Order: sequence, then C-alpha cells, then structure tokens
Amino acid sequence: MNYRLAPSILSADFARLGEEVRDVIAAGADVIHFDVMDNHYVPNLTFGPMICEAVRPHAKTAAGGKIPIDVHLMVKPVDRIAPDFAKAGADIISFHPEASDHVDRTLGLIRDAGCKAGLVFNPATPLSYLDYVMDKVDLILIMSVNPGFGGQKFIPGALQKLREAKARIEQSGRDIWLEVDGGVKADNIADVARAGADTFVAGSAIFGQGNYGDAIKTMRAELAKVSA
Repeated sequence: MNYRLAPSILSADFARLGEEVRDVIAAGADVIHFDVMDNHYVPNLTFGPMICEAVRPHAKTAAGGKIPIDVHLMVKPVDRIAPDFAKAGADIISFHPEASDHVDRTLGLIRDAGCKAGLVFNPATPLSYLDYVMDKVDLILIMSVNPGFGGQKFIPGALQKLREAKARIEQSGRDIWLEVDGGVKADNIADVARAGADTFVAGSAIFGQGNYGDAIKTMRAELAKVSA
C-alpha cells in the first residue's frame, strides 16, 4: 500500500509559511493540505487562493519535483471559488456535498479546471452522495472530526465509514484516494489505515511537534506495521 502523509498548514506558523512548507516536505511529507474555511459553512476563517498561489513555489522536492497541494474547501457556495484555487496552483480540490447545489456539476467544474476532484463527508453525512458520481471522484475525504477547527479529538465512528468508503472504491474499480482528516496521530494512524485509508491529514500531530522529521518517521513506522 502506498501511504501518503498530508500535513495541514492550518497548524503551521503563518508568519513563516513558505519555510514551514519547505521544512515539512524535507521531513518527508507527500502532500500539502489546505483547510479552507469561510466563516459561513464552518465557524472559522482561514486561507484564500492568494495564499495557495504564494505557497505553490515552495511545494516541491529538493530535486524540484512537484508536491501536490490538496485543497479542502469548507465553503459555501463552492463553484465561485474552486476555479480560483485551480488557477492558484491546487492539484486536488475537494468539497462538502451539502455546500453545492449540484454535486455532479461542481465535480465536473473542478476537473475541467485541471484538478482532481474530491468529496468530503462529515461525521453525520451519508456516503449516498457518491451513488451517481463515482466516475467523477478522484478522492474521498472522511472527516473524523466535525469541520471548523484544528486540534480536535478523533471520532471512532469514522473507522466504519472508512471501511464502507473503501468497499465502494473497490467496487468501482477506479484509482480513488481515501483520505482521513481530524485527530490523526501516531497512536491511531495504524487503525485508520487498517480501516482502508491511504492518505492521512495531520496538523498538530506534525506541526505541533518540535521535530517534523521525527513525527513523520514515527507515523510511517506505525503504518509499516499495517503493511507487514
């Protein structure tokens, strides 16, 4: 299994964001995760497309390879701002189906803009939104906390939801990432992986540690137990 760690810059030091992105990539991050909040769909306000554009040149490997920017839109409405993030350098854009009047149209809009498209499921949001759009989904993000704030505790019920989402992915026969966001730490990441996740968003569990490299190595060591 190819596991991906996606540090969320919501927990980074905003005063030196470019440096933080470079440092966490050097420490072994696979993806840079953007938590975009609008103080409307969720009770918080974070980043806009200009920050994504500013970070894009820093999201690369030492050899110059591109590190994906994964934008999680916690905004309503979605269609107006999604193309702006595509232009700003996003590689993946995901949104909450409740925030779109026409989920199929929004997925198509994101893919037409050149990005991979994802759907995000809150703890109480049914996976039935996937029933007619699996052919347009490149990523499924399961929230293991209620959206709006970093540093929350993992909701155990997310594990069953991950299993159900994994079954849908396998049935589709498509290469769809299964991502989890919220309260993921070294002491639960193995259980999350066993439930089917392959991409792990972690904020304070990485940026809140003194040494990003050690934090990522510890997580990878736990994931290696799943693969063994």
